[in-house]
Amino acid sequence: MTKILPSELVLNDDNSVYHLKLHPEQLARDIIVVGDPGRVSTISAYFDTIEHQVSNREIVTHTGTLNGKRLTVMSTGMGTDNIDIVMNELDALVNIDLANRTVKQEHQSLNIIRIGTSGSLQADIPVDSYVVSEYGLGLDGLMNYYAYDQTDLEMELLNEFYRQTGYLKAFAQPYFIKGSSDLFNFFKDSCHSGITATAPGFYGPQGRVLRLALQEPQLNEKLNGFRYQHLKVVNFEMETSALYGLGRALGHETCTVCAIVANRFTNEFSKDYKASVKKLIELVLAKLTERG
Repeated sequence: MTKILPSELVLNDDNSVYHLKLHPEQLARDIIVVGDPGRVSTISAYFDTIEHQVSNREIVTHTGTLNGKRLTVMSTGMGTDNIDIVMNELDALVNIDLANRTVKQEHQSLNIIRIGTSGSLQADIPVDSYVVSEYGLGLDGLMNYYAYDQTDLEMELLNEFYRQTGYLKAFAQPYFIKGSSDLFNFFKDSCHSGITATAPGFYGPQGRVLRLALQEPQLNEKLNGFRYQHLKVVNFEMETSALYGLGRALGHETCTVCAIVANRFTNEFSKDYKASVKKLIELVLAKLTERG
């Protein structure tokens, strides 16, 4: 089999993957990812046991068990560029023989659930509620660098998005990508749902103005008004499209569940978003351990 070159698959001196600094045995099949490194210990505090604690740069990983189920919780930092690193290296841990630098013949699929915070793009989705993302809308452009298959519905969504919004061609070409139906169905009864727009930044790319004027000042209004079949854009964040796109391309199940900490149309911000996130963590852990 063809070996992957050292310049492509970068490993540390101890043969751990470069950025995550993990070995395959330190990873569970069910993984929770969060942006904030400080949130990792908040989640692992619920574990009955902790086997591994690894930290490298903004990536902190704890693996342990809860109610007999082995789980990994990992921070990714913010943005789709970090998700690109994390998803490729998670896949390498289970689907590449690191010692021989060859792709394994038997593929292993991971379940990866993102717990995040986000801003609502619909006035009727209030702060401190939860959203599970049926689709990601990538405004970041990351998946345009990869060869991957899109469904007819995803292409219809893109065409209709351009038609309805007049989205600027000067921006990176957007993409729509569906997450795991299995994981989505597990959370849909506890959350609002729809399309999650993933932005490549927090300020201008999400329609915020401090001192710089915007190239597209009506972006949020256009996202708010987009409709196709039963779908609408319900929230804004910075990671989901890459998680869903790379998850599908690499053969993993992915899902994002976010706490709404701001509503961009009622101009509200949560008075206690940490309490809201805590309840979301407890919901996700309960669903994962129930899932078996």
